[in-house]
Amino acid sequence: MRIVFSKPAGLPERVIQFGAGILLRGLPDYFIDKANKQGIFNGRILVVKSTQVGISDFASQNTTFTTFVRGIIHKKKIEEEFINIAISRIRSANDHWPEIVNEAQNPNLQIIISNTTEVGILFRAESIFQSPPISFPAKLTAFLYERFKKLGMRSPITVVIPTELIPRNGNTLKEIVHHLADFNALEAGFYEWLSEKILFCNSLVDRIVTRPSPSPLTASDPMAIQTEPYRLWAIQGNERVRNILSFAEADEGVIVAENIDDYSERKLRLLNGTHSIGACMGFLKGFDTVHQCMENEEMSTFLEKVMLTEILPTISSGTAASNTEFGRSVLDRFRNPFIEHRLLDITVQSTAKMKMRNIPTLFRYLEKFGKVPDLMAKGFAAYLLFMKSEKKDGQFYGRRKAEHYLIRDQQAEYFHELWQARELKGAVSEICKNADLWDADLTQIPNFAEAAYQHLSHFMDEG
Repeated sequence: MRIVFSKPAGLPERVIQFGAGILLRGLPDYFIDKANKQGIFNGRILVVKSTQVGISDFASQNTTFTTFVRGIIHKKKIEEEFINIAISRIRSANDHWPEIVNEAQNPNLQIIISNTTEVGILFRAESIFQSPPISFPAKLTAFLYERFKKLGMRSPITVVIPTELIPRNGNTLKEIVHHLADFNALEAGFYEWLSEKILFCNSLVDRIVTRPSPSPLTASDPMAIQTEPYRLWAIQGNERVRNILSFAEADEGVIVAENIDDYSERKLRLLNGTHSIGACMGFLKGFDTVHQCMENEEMSTFLEKVMLTEILPTISSGTAASNTEFGRSVLDRFRNPFIEHRLLDITVQSTAKMKMRNIPTLFRYLEKFGKVPDLMAKGFAAYLLFMKSEKKDGQFYGRRKAEHYLIRDQQAEYFHELWQARELKGAVSEICKNADLWDADLTQIPNFAEAAYQHLSHFMDEG
């Protein structure tokens, strides 16, 4: 069976999106496509990728792709599929930067979305006049500066919505843009323009999106994605933001509100935090997906207990009842048999994720209970073992029995060298003390390093 992809015409580009990953295509692009089909938003997306990789696949399908929605809600099986036609063009920043920057003068483009992982929103001292700049914030600053020069105060209000899973992502990105303007000595008028014309919004995305299982249908569409029915995109904004993001009217999963802290906190800690504290352990025990972990009694018990007894009690926002209800719904989502959420995908940039998602929880737990959260220490030990590597051709590989796996983490070299230089207990102590990794000294948590060491020793004895 061959899918026929047709390209719709007549809708202007109203969104520029930095990133073409499955999360963006399964959530923001999902909402925009749905709104367009209801005649609400009537705008399409210009996608900017860092490289050419994957662009030819999109081009062969007229930038459309299949979305499969699979899951269970209130014991009812949900199975849907449709062709998403929200994307108009995909361009490589490396190969088409002048063309991309030129779009800054398009007044229809009023929404900027990004997802460049947790390590993507960082300040890098660099020129925004490179072609292209290296970091995403520098690319964004260059785009905005071009918009300022070409449109000035005639520019319509533009909403910038990062979806990276870091606290207060919009505020953080705004600060970095200002730092880059300082570094590049941009004129004072640009700061005034940013203040009046650009609205940076904190946001939270919550949906599990994966590649679909191989089938004759998916073989015809290499860009197909599969999602769970659950979806949430919470965006912090006022009435002006809500008016620009008119696609929010199409689906109750989009929430535009003055305060989204409760949504952000419980999702970051309960869903993402549980993922990060359990993924390395599950993978090293021989499982490949979250669902496989939930099918195993030992791993399922670990994930449920670490979430409900150690992470959940540290959440101060919301009510205990609503947080417990959310936590149990997350566990049900982990059990979704239709979603193959690969553990290795969760381990990408594990160090940055552990820092954002779990380290604050450790200190909150200590403050509340006066002791080490032992299950979290166990998950942390599994992460340390996961990061034990061999170096080959400039890359770092861990070992799961006879199988090697690529460690996709910016700190892979640091861990490799530390494992080579130190005996086990010294390595654990050094890692825990490294405030550059965690923005904190984890040895300040009494007995945490020792507990992690004991669990790690046990893992290694088990092989």
